Amino acid sequence: MSSAQPQPEARFTEAAVTNAGIELDESPWVKEVRCRMKADAEQLGAVAKVFDVPRLLRATRPEAYTPQHFALGPYHYQRTKLRDMERYKLAAAKRAEKKFAGNRTFEDLVDKFAVMKDIIRAPYHRYLELSEPTLSWMMAIDTCFLLDFLENYHVESATDFVSSSANWINAMVRDAMMLENQIPLFLFAEALQLRHISDEADVCVVLDRFITEVSPIKTNTPACTSDITKHGHLLELLYHFLVPESMNAVAAEHPVLVSDVPIIEQPHADKHKGLGEACMPVPIQFIKSLVSKTMSTITQKMPQLLVVGKILAKLLASTDQAVRRNDVNLATIIKSPLAEEIMIPSVAQLAACGVRFTATPEGMAGINFDVATATLTLPVLHLDSNTDVILRNLVAYETTMVRGQLVLARYTELMNGIIDTPKDVKILKKYGIISNKMKSNEEAADMWNGMCRAVRPSNVPQLDTVIRLVNKHRDDNKAVKARKLLKRYVFRSWRLLTLLAAAVLLLMMSLQTFCTVYDCRRWLGHGIPQLPLLMPEGKQ
Repeated sequence: MSSAQPQPEARFTEAAVTNAGIELDESPWVKEVRCRMKADAEQLGAVAKVFDVPRLLRATRPEAYTPQHFALGPYHYQRTKLRDMERYKLAAAKRAEKKFAGNRTFEDLVDKFAVMKDIIRAPYHRYLELSEPTLSWMMAIDTCFLLDFLENYHVESATDFVSSSANWINAMVRDAMMLENQIPLFLFAEALQLRHISDEADVCVVLDRFITEVSPIKTNTPACTSDITKHGHLLELLYHFLVPESMNAVAAEHPVLVSDVPIIEQPHADKHKGLGEACMPVPIQFIKSLVSKTMSTITQKMPQLLVVGKILAKLLASTDQAVRRNDVNLATIIKSPLAEEIMIPSVAQLAACGVRFTATPEGMAGINFDVATATLTLPVLHLDSNTDVILRNLVAYETTMVRGQLVLARYTELMNGIIDTPKDVKILKKYGIISNKMKSNEEAADMWNGMCRAVRPSNVPQLDTVIRLVNKHRDDNKAVKARKLLKRYVFRSWRLLTLLAAAVLLLMMSLQTFCTVYDCRRWLGHGIPQLPLLMPEGKQ
């Protein structure tokens, strides 16, 4: 009976492959499927924690998402470039073996992971085409190496090559915090169980110290709880350390609406008018109407100027086309959030409007704008060579894993909006909001200006309220109002004003030329006033 039982499963597998139109070597595939079907449904359908970085994000800066020195886990282990550092991983595995209790060896850890093969595969979204021995050895070596690095992170007594060199420490931090380079945290606990009791480290203390130091946003919230299995990997632990559950809970109650996302201001066209007429400033419409009516009156009384009237009509029509070209923003055509920037003034512009800045120890939960005192409260931000990579991968994790609103991505958009120049960074440093360990303020500004944004619009009530209040405070400033009016009616329309001036000049020159040949009073009646002749003094 047992020998005949696999036959229906084989026929089902063969039929499924045929119907899907897939060509593959059936024997290994059927063997693998049959083996995996022995697992529970909950285990097979476990929530993935490690994903491939979305292509839209990777295209902005590929090297920020690809390990440069150390491969952790199964996604990048075959890259030839990373094999040069394998000896340091093996050295860490040998150091870990020396701490095992009794006669236990490193192969005991490998055998332990072999039994957990399905649990180890579950957090990875990509199908792992690895044999059981390869997966077990790889994860055992990487677990010991990463645990050894975390325990010796910024410890003066560390003597190994990776943990004792500042450059290699930063390189390892960047690689360890990449989305595609994560390993499950529960493997740490499994490895520590093999140690002597005297050598058994408190995983929570180790992770808390590491996460607190590498976090770009400083907060007084503890990083790690007693249950490390609550979070899948280091990047997920850092994300939940930075994004409080209160912000996620509030955001989940407000479904995202594209119309609620404040982006670059768009012209509001009148539905009953053409685009050019609706977007054209009022003075330009008035001048255009005046010229058209005047030319119409003249051509009715002087048909000889009809040709000039047609030329002026074409010039005036071209102003509508110019308005259409100027007022149609690319953001109305390309709806990708990567091409949009939230509408908020820079730090320097806010400071010029009387806005003050203050730092909060509460992290992102403390972001606020006090209307009464015109004070913008922001969390303390530490910038160094690792910040860009860590923030980008946190946004990538949030994009792929979080179903609700993209809180961290919205924060990066906020900082991207208020930081434009080195002067903005300098002002935030003055108020203690930014601690810049990069080469210069210009490099810090360039980092924020090149920071990727969310791949989908997101509405975070707390942050969007701050943005709205800041914009309202600036718009209520009298100097800003005058500058906006000047920009809207003068600077924005200088091409149109030039074109209209040329049209009026052409009309006056044509009228002057006509009046030199013909008697204008005969054509226009007494509509043209008689100007007194200026005679030299002494002559009457």
